[in-house]
Amino acid sequence: MVDMHAHILYGVDDGPKTEEESLKMLEQAKNEGITEIISTSHAMHPRHHVSYMSVDTGILHLRKLLVQNDLQIKLHTGHEVRLNDQVNTLFHHEKLHTLANSQFVLLELPSSTVPLYTKDIIIALKTAGYTPIIAHPERNLGIAQNPLKLVPLIQQGALTQVTAGSLSGHFGKSVQQLALNLVQANYVHTYGSDAHDVKTRPFLFKAGLHYLEKQKEFSAIDRLLENNVRIVRNRPIPQLELDEICVKKWWKIF
Repeated sequence: MVDMHAHILYGVDDGPKTEEESLKMLEQAKNEGITEIISTSHAMHPRHHVSYMSVDTGILHLRKLLVQNDLQIKLHTGHEVRLNDQVNTLFHHEKLHTLANSQFVLLELPSSTVPLYTKDIIIALKTAGYTPIIAHPERNLGIAQNPLKLVPLIQQGALTQVTAGSLSGHFGKSVQQLALNLVQANYVHTYGSDAHDVKTRPFLFKAGLHYLEKQKEFSAIDRLLENNVRIVRNRPIPQLELDEICVKKWWKIF
């Protein structure tokens, strides 16, 4: 299985602090059945910015660590990029990593809102040949207050990524319910752990999938895992027909 969102590099952002912690994360990933990880250190974040070269250097070191410890996991470069009006230019000049050297880019919205210029940035990225993936929309306050804010972004070609910990209940019941509802309404395209360590922000990859199994969302599981593979193989991810009526019905319940 492919994990397309994880903070695995140590000493660079709010992920693991030491080589030992990174190794423990990689061991945990193996036990979760993960065979490929895209490293998505923060970029353009108010508190963290991991440079392009730092990602390259860190991944090379961890690959050696994997061989030394006989861990059969393939690591890919990437960034989780905080939304800003310079992202298109920075990707063009190779100052930011796409996901696994693909057309896909991982965008993080501010935690409390969906900025008005988000749609314009998505259009600009699509025009330049990139496919933006919005990280963990279920944990964005603005989207929680009005999930329909995702509609124009997806209609312009953006994809989204739900977090394993959200589905497993790690972030609370309300986030778990919203994550499930977004999956059921076809507002979610990919699946990532957003793991930062082995204790407070672990992978929970199996736990999230198990929750979807309990909800009998078997086709969604297959689709999300297949789309993760499409990212590392740089293959297009098909859009889905959005169920806005479904969203309007369950949103009134919140």
